[in-house]
Amino acid sequence: MAEEKKPTETKVKKLADPVAASIDEATQKMIQRSHELGIETTFDRALRLKSCNIGTQGICCKNCDMGPCRLPLPKSGIEGEDTRKGICGAPPNTIAARNFIRMIAGGAAAHSDHGRAVAEVFMSAARKETNAYQIKDTRKLLEVAQALGVETTVDVDGEELDRDLDEIALEVAEKALNEWGKAEGEVLYLKRAPETRYELWKKQGVLPRNIDREIVEIMHRTHIGVDQDYKNLMKQGTRAALADGWGGSMLATDLQDILFGTPYPLASEANLGVMKEDMVNIVIHGHEPVLSEMIVAVAQTKEMQDHAKSKGAKGIQLSGICCTANEILQRHGVPLCGTFLQQELAIITGACDAMVVDIQCIFQNLANVANCFHTKLITTHPIARMEQDNVLHIEFDEHHALEDAERIIKLAIDNFENRGAEVMIPKQKSPIVAGFGVESVEYHLGGTFRGSYYTLNDNIINGRIRGIGGVVGCNNVRTRHNDSHITIVKELIKNDVIVLTTGCNAIACAMEGLLTPESARVFCGPGLAEVCETVGIPPVLHLGSCVDNSRILLAATEVVKAGGLGNDISELPAAGSAPEWMSEKAISIGHYFVASGVYTVLGVTLPVSGAPVFKNYIFEKFEKMYGGMWDLEADPVEHARKMIAHIDRKRKDLGIDKARERIMVDMADRRAMDTM
Repeated sequence: MAEEKKPTETKVKKLADPVAASIDEATQKMIQRSHELGIETTFDRALRLKSCNIGTQGICCKNCDMGPCRLPLPKSGIEGEDTRKGICGAPPNTIAARNFIRMIAGGAAAHSDHGRAVAEVFMSAARKETNAYQIKDTRKLLEVAQALGVETTVDVDGEELDRDLDEIALEVAEKALNEWGKAEGEVLYLKRAPETRYELWKKQGVLPRNIDREIVEIMHRTHIGVDQDYKNLMKQGTRAALADGWGGSMLATDLQDILFGTPYPLASEANLGVMKEDMVNIVIHGHEPVLSEMIVAVAQTKEMQDHAKSKGAKGIQLSGICCTANEILQRHGVPLCGTFLQQELAIITGACDAMVVDIQCIFQNLANVANCFHTKLITTHPIARMEQDNVLHIEFDEHHALEDAERIIKLAIDNFENRGAEVMIPKQKSPIVAGFGVESVEYHLGGTFRGSYYTLNDNIINGRIRGIGGVVGCNNVRTRHNDSHITIVKELIKNDVIVLTTGCNAIACAMEGLLTPESARVFCGPGLAEVCETVGIPPVLHLGSCVDNSRILLAATEVVKAGGLGNDISELPAAGSAPEWMSEKAISIGHYFVASGVYTVLGVTLPVSGAPVFKNYIFEKFEKMYGGMWDLEADPVEHARKMIAHIDRKRKDLGIDKARERIMVDMADRRAMDTM
């Protein structure tokens, strides 16, 4: 008699617990819907794909084919001499430093290539090669011209006259593009930093020469058998990070402001609930706004609105994900659809007629999710394509920008009729005020008459504002979505620390309702609440996308210039944070803040723990060299408390840790104050 076969057991896939995955109710609802529809998302994959323990410690080297060389910590830890070595003899410090600066190179390349693309479009506009792009902010053009060494006046027979704006724009474009690959000199924007900071960089030998050179040199130095000194490796990492923060990113922000308009505060909404069932929903996702600006312009035309109505829709609803979202929000009020981890969920609503993506942070799994719905997934950048057959590629060309945008919008409108019956848009959304920048912060806190950061400084000195927290960065599925972002920000503002935010942290704060002036009364300490109520600003100021972290650097520089809080960024009662970081860009951002003198705390993890000597170098010794240093704290409350403790230490160093009698001083007296 044949042996009876047992039924084959079906392996059940692990699915994410919606509540454990996110603090956001809309996200929880859409994760649950994905399970009901049998659609896998990033939250589910994170349960099955575990992090490599050695990789997270930064001590796995795969820079040649003799490896990968994995150097796990001894079971008893490291005591005395560390004898671990790779095949070539590289110890943990060398391996961790190489890995760390390769992340800086990757992040700097991403930001700087974004900046280069904007500079190229700016050049096309300056040459009058396109009608789609024109200079919208001439004041900003003149400011950038001065920073790049472009003359804005001309001497005619002894009389100084204003130069033609077209001539200035063309020379600015040439100077800007030259920053990526000039043969000699240094990155020009470094001189925008406080003079003491610039001199410190010069003394340390880390002034970047040009943007591309520093990134390429990292890749050379980290090739097998080249730079084997972790201190020397970090010197080059610092050059590349500064080339990003004070070069490529800052140029990207400035040129975007000139072309598209410098942001000023405006009202909008945030979260998946901004999508509308009775309208054509176009979700714009990525980081480069040159196409999205055109999509916004074309979508508002009567022709496109009428076309949408002819297909049965009431109109067109644009919304955004990631930093393209922040870009079109801060200039046009286009609502935020969600953060990095919500990109699949926007399609799972069943209401996304088209998702238009450009570069960075785009899940390849979007194609698989879109295949389950009617959604048109459209890639637009020559360096960011997808292999799946259901993805459309409409390559953006600035010379035909309006035509490209029109084609994309028509595809979305025509797709409205193909929606399935089951549309589920969560109701959750929050009102927000966004679009702050160096100029608008100056206006709101100083007014046009005063025209400086005097009021901000005064309120820091008198203690109403304890200090400044820059809280930025991505989402990371290895931690609960938005939990660390919101916990840290709430802890800071509760303790009278005003928060400047960019990127997905800004979107998380928007979803939580922290970007309204009214939130100050609910969440802030009495001092910060009083300031926010008086001037009508939120306690958390949305400064834009991840390249717009350069706005925080310039705001810090303006605080130094206003006087009374030291002579360098490192003396300010300020701290930086990236609670849920995940991308190489975050490491580059973090390092240019550290090198600029800012104490910077990361959450989740940091790939340096397997090399204790190297970790100590960037966590402690860097502060003696640059006035800023790295730190790591996964617990969000302790994370915020570390930032507050640092702010308090800086207040004590400045002699403003105790309440003082309020006296009126002029700017000369303020700068002369003994703050040591």
